Amino acid sequence: MQLSELSAQQKLACPACGGEAQWSPSKQALVCAYCGTESPYELKDGGEAIEHDLVAALKAIPQTARGWQDDRRPVRCQHCQAISVFSGSQQGKACDFCGSSALVAFEETGDIIRPETLLPFTVDAPGARDRVRKWYGSRWWAPNNLNQKALTDTLHGVYLPYWTFDAQVDARYTAEAGTYYQDSNKKRAVRWRRVSGRIAHFFDDTLVCGSRGVQPHLMRAVEPFPTTTDRLKPYDPGYLSGWTVERYQLDLVGAAEQGRQRMQAAIRNMCAQDIRADTQRNLQVDAQFSGQTFKHVLLPIWLVGYQYGSRDFQVVINGATGQVAGEYPKSWVKIGLAVVAAAVVAMAFMWLNGR
Repeated sequence: MQLSELSAQQKLACPACGGEAQWSPSKQALVCAYCGTESPYELKDGGEAIEHDLVAALKAIPQTARGWQDDRRPVRCQHCQAISVFSGSQQGKACDFCGSSALVAFEETGDIIRPETLLPFTVDAPGARDRVRKWYGSRWWAPNNLNQKALTDTLHGVYLPYWTFDAQVDARYTAEAGTYYQDSNKKRAVRWRRVSGRIAHFFDDTLVCGSRGVQPHLMRAVEPFPTTTDRLKPYDPGYLSGWTVERYQLDLVGAAEQGRQRMQAAIRNMCAQDIRADTQRNLQVDAQFSGQTFKHVLLPIWLVGYQYGSRDFQVVINGATGQVAGEYPKSWVKIGLAVVAAAVVAMAFMWLNGR
C-alpha cells in the first residue's frame, strides 16, 4: 500500500498583515481572521481518492504512512478523553468537545495513519448557528430558556477522523418462511416451508467514525457525508488552517471490524427482505467478502458542547450537509403539565362514557 507523503504547516500567514489565514467555508478561500484579506493560496484540487486494499493493509502498514510529519501538537482531554491535534497558533485552547481546560500533552507513538483526503466545510459558522437555533426551537420538551443557556457561541468547527470501507458481498441464505392461515378452530396458524436464496451487493463507503470526542449515536444521526470522489479533496494544509483536527482513537483493525459488522447486518436485512412470506424464522446467512478496500478521511462537523444544570450535552451539525442532531434537557414542568392534561382528558372521556 503506497500512501502519499503529507505535510502540514504550523499556520498559513496572511500576506497583508502576517496573521493566520483560515479556511472560509462561505468564500471557499483562505481569509485572514484579523484583516479579512483573502490569501492567494492555491489549494490542491482534482485527483481521485485512492481505495487501499484492506487485507494487505492489515498485514503490513508501512512506516512511511504513519505519523503527522509536522509540528502540530496532540493533546488529550482528561475530561472526555478526546485527542485533538492543534497547530502552534492554537496554544492554550480548551477542548472543543467538552470545553474542559484540562488538556495534557499526548505522546504520539508513530502509529498514526495520515489521511489522504478530506471533505471541506461548506456550511459556515453563521449557517451552523442558524441551524442550531432552529433545532433548539423545534424541541418541544426542552426548557424555554434553553436558547439562552446553551449559547451557540460555544460553536467549534472540527475535522473528525473517519474510515470508509468498500466490499463486494455475496451471501447465500436459508430460512423457514411462514404463511398465515385459519385452522379448523378459526384461529391463526402458520404453515412453514424451507426457502433459500442468494443476495449480491456492493457496499460503497461504509462509514466508521474514529472519534471518541463525539457521542456515536449523534454521528450516526448526521450521516451520511458526501464522500464521493468528486467531493473529497486531496489533503492540503490550507483546508485545515484555523481548524482543530481530532486524531483517531479507533484504529484500522477495530474500524474494519465495525465496518464488517455493519455490512453483515445490512446484508442479513436484505436476505430477510428477499423472503416473500408473512413471517420467517431460523434465517441463516453465509456471507463472503471480496474486493475489500478502505480510505482514511477527515470529515467536517460543527460542534456545540454546553452544560445545563449538572449535565453535559452535545449538538452536532454536519459541516457539509447541515444535518443537525443533538442532546437536550427535558423540562419536568412541561412533562408534568402534559401528564396532568392527559389525565384530565382521560377522566373527561370516562365521565362522558359513564353518562
